[in-house]
Amino acid sequence: MPNEHDDRSAGHPLAGAGFAVAAYLTWALLALYWKLLAHLPAFEVMLHRAVWSVIFLIGLLAVMGRLPALWAAFRTPRRLLVYAATAGLLAVNWYIFIWAMGANHALEASLGYYINPLVNVLLGVVILRERLSPVRRFAVGLATLAVVVLSFSLGVPPYVALTLAFTFGFYGLIRKMAPADPLVGLVVESLWMSALALPWLVVLQVKGTASFGHHGLWTDALLVLAGVVTAVPLIWFNAAAKRLTLSTLGLFQYIAPTGMFLIAVFINGESFGTAQLVTFALIWTALALVAAESLRAREAVRG
Repeated sequence: MPNEHDDRSAGHPLAGAGFAVAAYLTWALLALYWKLLAHLPAFEVMLHRAVWSVIFLIGLLAVMGRLPALWAAFRTPRRLLVYAATAGLLAVNWYIFIWAMGANHALEASLGYYINPLVNVLLGVVILRERLSPVRRFAVGLATLAVVVLSFSLGVPPYVALTLAFTFGFYGLIRKMAPADPLVGLVVESLWMSALALPWLVVLQVKGTASFGHHGLWTDALLVLAGVVTAVPLIWFNAAAKRLTLSTLGLFQYIAPTGMFLIAVFINGESFGTAQLVTFALIWTALALVAAESLRAREAVRG
C-alpha cells in the first residue's frame, strides 16, 4: 500500500474520496485474495505477482501514452539503484503479506499497517532528524508498549507486524528522499523483481515443480490477475491524490488495516484475546492522538 502522494487538490473532492475508499478497500480485500492462493508456496506467488504486474503495467503505460516516462527512468543510473533498493523492500513486504494471509496471520498483518504511520514518524526522527512534538513522542511510546505487550503474550516479538511496518516504512522513506511517479516507479521495481522472478519460474516449470498449470484454471487465473489487483488500486490511489489534500487523503489510510482486522477476526476466525485487545487499543489511541494533532495543525494553518 503506497503512502506517498502529492499535496494537490485539483478535481472534485467527492470523486477523490471515492477513489481513496476504492483503493484502500481493495488493499484490505487483498487479504482474501491471497488466501485463495494459500495452497501454493507464498514465495512462488510473490514471483508471479512481480512478473504479471510488469506485463500489465507496461501495457497500461502504453495505453496511457506514458512509456516515455518509463524510458526516462532508465536514463538515470542513480534512480535505477534507488529502485533496486525499493524493489528489494517491496519484495520482502509482498512475500510476508502473502505468506501471512495463507498462514492465518491477517490480524498481525493489520497490526503492521496500523504501526506503519508511527514507524514513519520514528524513521523521520532517526534518519531525517525531524523533531517530535510531545504528543507524537507519547504516541510512539504507546506503540512501543503495544509491541512489548504482544511480544510477552506470544512469547516472541510480532515479527510479521514489525517486518511489514518497517519494510514499508523504509520503502516510503527512500521514495520520499528520491521522489518519482508512483506508477512508473512500480513498473521499474517490478522489472527489478522480474529479473530474478522470471528465470526462477522458468526453472520451476522445466523441473516440473511449478504451480502454474498444475492446479487448475482457477488458480492460474488468480496468478495472472495478481498483476491487475496490484496495479488497479494504485491507479485509484493516484486519482485520489490528484483531488485531495495530503492530510485529507491520510485519513483514509486506516481503511486498509481496519478491513484486514475485520477479515481476520470475523471471517478467518483468528484469535483475538486480551493481549490483542490491549495491543490494538494502545495502537488505536496512538493513531488517534497523531491524527488529532495533525488536524489541529491543519486548522491552525488555515486560520
